[in-house]
Amino acid sequence: MSTTALSRVRSGAAPRTGRPGAVWALPGLLFFGIFAVLPMGLVAYLSLTSWGGLGAPRFIGMENWSRLAGDTVMHKAIVLSLVLTVANWAVQTPISLLLGVWAAGPQRNRAVLSAVFFTPLLLSSAAIAIIWKSLLDPNFGPLAQVGPWLGYPGADVLGDSTGAFAAIVFVSAWQFIPLHMLLYQGGARQIPESLYRAAEIDGAGRLRSFWHITLPQLRHTITTSSVLMVVGSLTYFETVLILTDGGPGTDTSIVPYLMYQVGFESWKTGYASAIAFTLVVVATAVSLIMVRLTGFGAMRSTKEGM
Repeated sequence: MSTTALSRVRSGAAPRTGRPGAVWALPGLLFFGIFAVLPMGLVAYLSLTSWGGLGAPRFIGMENWSRLAGDTVMHKAIVLSLVLTVANWAVQTPISLLLGVWAAGPQRNRAVLSAVFFTPLLLSSAAIAIIWKSLLDPNFGPLAQVGPWLGYPGADVLGDSTGAFAAIVFVSAWQFIPLHMLLYQGGARQIPESLYRAAEIDGAGRLRSFWHITLPQLRHTITTSSVLMVVGSLTYFETVLILTDGGPGTDTSIVPYLMYQVGFESWKTGYASAIAFTLVVVATAVSLIMVRLTGFGAMRSTKEGM
């Protein structure tokens, strides 16, 4: 080994590969630039124009943004989106966490049941929304038989504000819990068995082992799952469009649905672009804040000290 190479090994410096690092990152940077940065720049420009989808956009400055700041419908949509995000996280996180930890164990028939639980994720959001809209139909759906027992006379769940919102939360959970369950299953399988054996020797039961070993070891997985849930909830659209169409009234008109309604039904593309840009900025900011507060960016090993 040469003197230079030996000194680099001793100093802990990474050996040179002869190729600049930017070359390896170039494909990813190009992909991100073409499919993320460029469209966002176009949306930002359109938010400063008045455009109906045909002809040339007419520049109007900050008029769309001024309207957005005083739009009460938009304010209500923002509140509904935030409530939906919190509700989805509160419902999906504990269920997917428990199912994922269970699926990582040695239980009998675990693999078969895990495959069954994963089935909803194989269907498209549109297909799932159509299925559940048929099941919740007040005239022909099976819920029409048991609706009165659940407090919905006539079983018109989607015709009631609370029922429609609850249906969106339920359908979202039914579809996406399998994905997060899979994340937790993979994370739980990485936890060393020696930790549980040591806890068992110390007299810890399953509940204490879960609280003091499983949850701390899954902190990065919880952060990853939560970020996916938050971003997914803030951009949720197909189910709302098909299942409730924003109703009854505007009680389920969340921000993505309002953006669609303004842009493709009212043909106010400039104003819809302002809504879209706001949505992207908010989703990105919330994700970065979550990563920052949870310390996920540091990505310290969960096996330190072992």
